[in-house]
Amino acid sequence: MAKQVIEYAGVPVGIVVPDRDRLKFIAVKFHVHDLDGQHFASASDVQRAIHKLISASGNRVDRAA
Repeated sequence: MAKQVIEYAGVPVGIVVPDRDRLKFIAVKFHVHDLDGQHFASASDVQRAIHKLISASGNRVDRAA
């Protein structure tokens, strides 16, 4: 697998890159920076973690941030 863009609410928020047998998340938006560098089993696991993080913070992701 090559790198893959991860979007949330239609906004690109990071990428995942293969790292051994996992996917490493690299954040490109401040709203998801707490997940930067974490490893996940799948892109859908990253999406769930992002949703949980954004929902808990009460913030929303916009294109400018």
